[in-house]
Amino acid sequence: MKILHTSDWHLGQKFISREREEEHRLALDWLVEAIQQEGIDLLIVAGDVFDIGNPPNYARALYYRFLKKLWHTGCRHVVITGGNHDSAQMLEAPKDLLQLLNVHVVGAATEDPAGEVLVLRSKENEPEAVVAAVPFLRDQDLRRSASGEGGQDRIERIKEGILAHYEAIGRAAAEYVALGVPMIVTGHLCVTGAEANEKQDNIYLGNLENIRADQFPEVFGYVALGHIHRPQAIGGAQHVQYSGSLIPLSFSETKDEKSVTVLVFEKDKLLDVRQLAVPVFRRLKTVEGTLPEVQEALERLNGKYKNQLPTWAEVIVETEAVIANLNGQLQDFVKDMHLELLKVRTKQSHFSLDAQVSQVELEDLEPIDVFRKKCASAGRAPEDVEELVATFRELEAWMKARE
Repeated sequence: MKILHTSDWHLGQKFISREREEEHRLALDWLVEAIQQEGIDLLIVAGDVFDIGNPPNYARALYYRFLKKLWHTGCRHVVITGGNHDSAQMLEAPKDLLQLLNVHVVGAATEDPAGEVLVLRSKENEPEAVVAAVPFLRDQDLRRSASGEGGQDRIERIKEGILAHYEAIGRAAAEYVALGVPMIVTGHLCVTGAEANEKQDNIYLGNLENIRADQFPEVFGYVALGHIHRPQAIGGAQHVQYSGSLIPLSFSETKDEKSVTVLVFEKDKLLDVRQLAVPVFRRLKTVEGTLPEVQEALERLNGKYKNQLPTWAEVIVETEAVIANLNGQLQDFVKDMHLELLKVRTKQSHFSLDAQVSQVELEDLEPIDVFRKKCASAGRAPEDVEELVATFRELEAWMKARE
């Protein structure tokens, strides 16, 4: 059996106020072609199909258009799980209808973990694979707040909840081992040892270690992970993999080669794991230097990717003096080029050491980052901040659940 593992599409993402509809359309069209050419039998999408809980109509249209086109390939099964960016209710709204097309959606954790274990069957009703479709586990799925509970206590209870959920999933899946078919589990979380780009944050409290690779139940021959945008195997285990995002989602991801993961199973034995590179449809580039150096670099960029969508660039100009109307100058400079200048910043070296620290743009921050900075500016102690962050995340999860 051939399986394709992907995640973190983030359909509907706005990139510094720019829509990414065309890039996502090209990426999904390529994915359909890859599935057909590779002879994929099962597609697994491990969370963050959409970028926000209430995505724009064009993003929903891209999603359903993709599933429609997939119907005309040889792919027999699709399993889609919710991520921390997804609205479980929105994903699951057409669940019963999609299931008629062999598209299985698990947007939120089920009350009984056994409900997340899917036995995928052929037209002849023969079992072909078992997928434990574990979505992003929200705080309310993992624990209940206790009176007087501290920040570290909450972190430990979340970790215990994640581990307990996977142990229950392993027990529920164990009864299908005798079928001799591929056994796969999904996850949308941070596994110990994962390397993320600078924009990504933990989706729970505390550090980036929600679970270790060796803590996933041994009954599963492959662990299909989402949330980290960089494709990678974890802990030297080829059967525990992040597929990474489908397109670069921030300037910090420009050096990552985007890919999807292709698996080959012979009955229940994993024979091969390999990455299939995703073409780049639009380059995201950061250019830094003095104004002449920046202009020279932009000219090189202009002629480099003519066969792709216009490059999106951010510019950091190093200067010892204030440059009047710098953004206007550079926008005029690139107006006839095959690129768009999305952001212009300066780094002024003649200021004091404190002033040389890169200023952070509000649009570059996630809500949790802004909240942490507000706590710090209010003089809150680190242990108090963790308490407040825990409450903030609970409120954030509650608001997403209402979308």
